[in-house]
Amino acid sequence: MDCFFTFVSATNLAFIVLTKNQINFITSLQRKAIRAENNLFVVEGVKMVEEVIQSALKIDSIYATSDWINANSSILFSFTFEPIIVSDKELQRISSLSNPNEVLAVCVMKQTDFSVQKCKNRLTLFLDNIQDPGNLGTIIRIADWFGVQNIVCTTDTVDVYNPKVIQATMGSFLRVNVLYKSLDTLLKEANLLEIPIYGAALNGENLYSTVNLDKGIIVLGNESKGISNEILKLCSTKISIPCFSTDSNSGPDSLNVAVAAGIICSEFNRRNIKMNE
Repeated sequence: MDCFFTFVSATNLAFIVLTKNQINFITSLQRKAIRAENNLFVVEGVKMVEEVIQSALKIDSIYATSDWINANSSILFSFTFEPIIVSDKELQRISSLSNPNEVLAVCVMKQTDFSVQKCKNRLTLFLDNIQDPGNLGTIIRIADWFGVQNIVCTTDTVDVYNPKVIQATMGSFLRVNVLYKSLDTLLKEANLLEIPIYGAALNGENLYSTVNLDKGIIVLGNESKGISNEILKLCSTKISIPCFSTDSNSGPDSLNVAVAAGIICSEFNRRNIKMNE
């Protein structure tokens, strides 16, 4: 990344006019291929950047207004680089948000190891071809709430480092590992290890009356198509959230996948709490 700065003075405070190369590079990180090539992604907003600073995630650079720099000077002293002070106008130029919020951080992607053994005696989410960034971000936030440490996605699932996904997680991406793997290979291995695999499907068993809900793998499918047939065949149990709509003719035909994730994770945790009482 080029680091050529032009310093100007505004209200007795030095700030930086970003070069065209800098602006182009930061905005290019909105694209998956560029993020993967550079192993970098963007986090925006006061709350999330402050969480990033407190986490173990490595920060490459920070672009912030003077107000944010002054308010956070006590936590910036240990940085190996100087945060770059920019004007509101400059922040607008590099932000993916319609209303930029004081600070933008360029961060290094997490590296996480994973094995199917990690699915034993805990809940793990497997996602098959989730396409909407808001849905993935919300599922990550739900996983964080219910103590799910790992989410494994098919390679055609939306990228976790997509700016819209990062925003939707509200910081939960820092605490939940999201990996991209071949689900069918992992599910075959899970079956050999006798790890329960629950596939969310419209024709599955009633979630609330399913006798054995144990810790294991929960598979959630694409927003419109559900779980692919190849992956559904590898699920040991198919589960469904019953519809209680009073209008059987014109009621909803399905639930949003993130909403379904929240209901299913809640029921699994409720059962496990009850079993341990």
